Amino acid sequence: MSHAFKLLLESPLLIAAIFITGIGGTFQYGFNISVMNSPSSFIKELVNTTCLQRYGRSLEPWEVTLIWSFIVSIFSVGGLLGALLAGRLTSAYGRKSCLLVNNVVAMVAAVMMVLSKTAMSFEMIMVGRLIYGISAGVGLSVHAIYLVECAPKRLRGMVGVSIATFVSLGKFFGQFLGLSELLGTEDLWPWLLGFTGATALLQLSTLPLLPESPRYLLLDRGDRQGCENAIRRLWGNKDHSAELKDMLVEHTSMKGVRSHSVLELIMDPAVRWQLLTVLVTFTTLQFCGINAVYLYLFDVFRTAGIPAHQLRYVALGTGLCEVSTSLACVMVIETTGRRLLLYRGYLCMAATLALLTVTLYLQTLLSWMPYCSMVLIFLFIFFFSSGPAGVTAPLPGEIFNQSFKSASFTIACTLNWLGLFLLGLLFPLIVENLDYFCFLIFFVFCFLSGVFVWYHVPETKNRTVMEITAQFQMMHPTRESSEEGKTSFELNPNKACTATKL
Repeated sequence: MSHAFKLLLESPLLIAAIFITGIGGTFQYGFNISVMNSPSSFIKELVNTTCLQRYGRSLEPWEVTLIWSFIVSIFSVGGLLGALLAGRLTSAYGRKSCLLVNNVVAMVAAVMMVLSKTAMSFEMIMVGRLIYGISAGVGLSVHAIYLVECAPKRLRGMVGVSIATFVSLGKFFGQFLGLSELLGTEDLWPWLLGFTGATALLQLSTLPLLPESPRYLLLDRGDRQGCENAIRRLWGNKDHSAELKDMLVEHTSMKGVRSHSVLELIMDPAVRWQLLTVLVTFTTLQFCGINAVYLYLFDVFRTAGIPAHQLRYVALGTGLCEVSTSLACVMVIETTGRRLLLYRGYLCMAATLALLTVTLYLQTLLSWMPYCSMVLIFLFIFFFSSGPAGVTAPLPGEIFNQSFKSASFTIACTLNWLGLFLLGLLFPLIVENLDYFCFLIFFVFCFLSGVFVWYHVPETKNRTVMEITAQFQMMHPTRESSEEGKTSFELNPNKACTATKL
C-alpha cells in the first residue's frame, strides 16, 4: 500500500484528475440519489399549491404521492438514456470532450431546479430530474472509462476505487446539505436541488487542464506521440516504456478491429465469461440490499431509543461510515487485490443480512436487540464499501480490451440504472408484503455473487488486459481452446489475441 501511495503522490496531475473527474462524475450520481429525501415535503406542497392555483382543486394524498414517485423515478429513466448514449459518444468524440459537454447538460438541469419554485412549476423539477439523470448516466460511464485508462497498471485499483468514493461523497453531501440548518429549508431547497450545477461548473473550468486518456489516443486514434505526451503529464517523467509497450502490443493486436457494439459483445463467445462477470457484479450492486438497509435506518434507530429530531443526524453517521470505508479501500486495494475484496465483501454482506433479519425479528422481544441491529447495519455498510462498491465500478475497464470497452460500460451502466429503477418500483411492494424478511432476497444475491466471483473470476491486480484474458481462458476453456493454444499465448501474445479478438 505504501509503495502504491508513494507512486500516486509522485503523479500530482493524476491526483488532480481523480478529483476533477470525480466532482463532476459519480459525485453527481450519488448526490442526486440522496438529495430528494430532505425537501420531499416542500416539493409535495409545491405540487399541491400549483394544482390549486391552476385548476382550483386540491389534490388527493394518493395523487400527490403518485406525482412525487414520478419525480423521483424519472431520474433513473434519464440515467438509462445517458448510459445508452455514453458508449457511442466516448468512442466517437473521446472521453474528455464527453465530460466537458456533459457538464453543460447538468448546469441546464440545475437552472431549472433553482427556478422551479419561483415559476410555481413542479414540471420543471421533473424535467430537471430527467436531465440530471441523462447527465449522471453519461458521467457514470465516462468517468470510469477515463480514470481507468489514465491510471498506470500498478495504480489502476487505487484510482478505480475513487469512482465509488465519489458516489459515497455525493450521498453524504446530499444528506449533509439537506439539514435544516443548511439548505434543507422552505426557502433554500431549490438551491439544494441545483447544487450539482456548481460542481459541474467546477469541472467545466478545470477539466481543460487535463490531457485526453492515453489509451484512447493510442488505441482509438493511433496517436502515439499524443499518448506519450499524456503519459508524461499524468505519470511524471519517469521511464514508462513497459506500460507503453503493453499498450503497443494491444494496439498491434487490434489493427483493423473497430469498436464493437453492444450486440457484438453479447454474441462474441470469446468474451462470454467477462460479460457474465459484468452481468453478475452490476446486477448485485443494486440488489445487494444497500438501499433496503438505508430504508430501515430510521426504524432501527427509532426503536433503539434515538429521539425523532436527531434521527437525521445519526443517519449521517452511516454516510460518513461509507465514505471513510471507501477511502480505506483505496489504501489497501493494491495489496489485497480485487477478487478477494469482491467475494469476501459479498459473502460477509450475506452473513450480515441473515443476522440482521434475525435481530429485526427479535427486536420487539428483547430490549437490547435494536442495538445489535444498529451494529449490523454499520457492518453491512462497511463490507459493502470495502469491497463491491469500490471494485465493481471500474471492473469492465480492466477485463475488456479497447474494442469492447465502451460497449461493456454501456451494458454495465444500463444494468445499474435498470436495477435502480426496478428497485424503486418494486421495493415498496416487497417491504409491504415481506417486511424485514425482504433481506433474505438480498441475501441470496450476495451469497450467489460471492460464490460466482470465488470460482469464476481471476485476479486483475497488476495484470494487463491480455494477461487477464488469458486467465479467463484458462479458467473457462472453450471447445476450440487447447493446451497448445494456451502455450501459444504465452509464447506469442499477438497471435493469441488475433485468434480470440482480444
